[in-house]
Amino acid sequence: MRANRFIIALFVVSFFFLLCFTGCSPDHSKSNTSGTADSNKPIEIRVAFWGSPDEINITTEIINRWQKIHPDIIVKLEHTPYRGYADKLLTRIAGRAAPDIICTEVDLFVTFQSKNVLLDLTPYVGGDPEFDFKDFYPQIISRFTVDNKLYAVPRDTAPFACVYYNKKLFDEAKVPYPTDDWDMNDMLDKAKKLTKVDKDGRATQYGFYAWAWMNFVYSFGGSLVDDVKNPKTCTLNSRESEEGLQFYSDMINKYKVQPSVTVMTNLAMGVQGMFMTGRLAMFSSGIWETPGLRKIQDFDWDVVMFPKGPTGKRGFGTGGSGYCILKESRHPREAFEVIKALAGKEAQMALAETGLAQPAMMSIAMSSLWANDGKIPYNKKMLDSAMKYVIYDPFTPAWREAKEMYVIPELDLLFGGKKTAQSAVAAFINKVNYLIKRQ
Repeated sequence: MRANRFIIALFVVSFFFLLCFTGCSPDHSKSNTSGTADSNKPIEIRVAFWGSPDEINITTEIINRWQKIHPDIIVKLEHTPYRGYADKLLTRIAGRAAPDIICTEVDLFVTFQSKNVLLDLTPYVGGDPEFDFKDFYPQIISRFTVDNKLYAVPRDTAPFACVYYNKKLFDEAKVPYPTDDWDMNDMLDKAKKLTKVDKDGRATQYGFYAWAWMNFVYSFGGSLVDDVKNPKTCTLNSRESEEGLQFYSDMINKYKVQPSVTVMTNLAMGVQGMFMTGRLAMFSSGIWETPGLRKIQDFDWDVVMFPKGPTGKRGFGTGGSGYCILKESRHPREAFEVIKALAGKEAQMALAETGLAQPAMMSIAMSSLWANDGKIPYNKKMLDSAMKYVIYDPFTPAWREAKEMYVIPELDLLFGGKKTAQSAVAAFINKVNYLIKRQ
């Protein structure tokens, strides 16, 4: 009997205790379930990106201005160094701690898209008057489109089509400046005339430098794979591809007009340092070198389009970037508004004024803010034409793995003069094909 009374009493106390927590605190209950209180709080959107100090400042300024008229959205910029950027983000995604928006480069995009983590942005962009597909360079729109779905809004494009040249060194050697219609033979001839050696045969001034070996493959009529969008096999073993690779190697080892990796390491000043100090007459890269070179006083230089191949063909590798929304974002519509701030007209105009990046919007790229801004490099307008010849890396995550594991180690031996193009390619071609077909 006492046990029954104890159970009844315990039940009454428990019921009273529960009633106090549920019934005596109606305000807390309503605020947690109705969302009324939370609806007044700003929505936080996190953005992962990389970039130089100049780019970080530009991005921060753009967002700060935008925040003043959009107090309902709080943007958290999360800068991450480019090295390891993709791996760190994939780890965060797997751990469900990812940001809402990620900045992506045209090659990193392949990695992210293959993981099925990106949101289709077609419904957002298609119905927004601020974005006109016809105004974007079609090449980069195509790169960010899979099965007719757009997964990244392009911000800039970056053909590896610039050859920077030091006018003073050309004038001293009485060598005519290069023009956009020059070819490989002309480039080699100028590089020879601009290369100087001391009495011991050591180069004191080099005529040319390029890191984008794929430009030589394309210019000689070769290719990396059979189909960039849907690769089935590596084609670096074609006659044209091997000729391009061999010519690049010969620039270093036969003609000795280009510094080797060993020389570059020993000098410890980098390509820009060599160029600015007069130890390098020409170097090939992208337009992103501009902000650093503009800071040098009394230095006369310009850019010219990368030369045509021996049969008149052109081809350049290319970079470029854009912004994606991850599928796991809880606020995709607000995230898209932030992307409009980061990759919209205002953002692209701000980047154009720094000379850092070629806008993805053609109307801005050919405006007085970029191509016709009257600032050095004066010939950057040629990049508009260069977009006709850009070739992206193969659209398969296998290419990144194949390049790092097999292609680059063998090409290092080729460029170091220890192998021919044919033997270097033969050493990796089957391994690369296996990885491509395995995907």
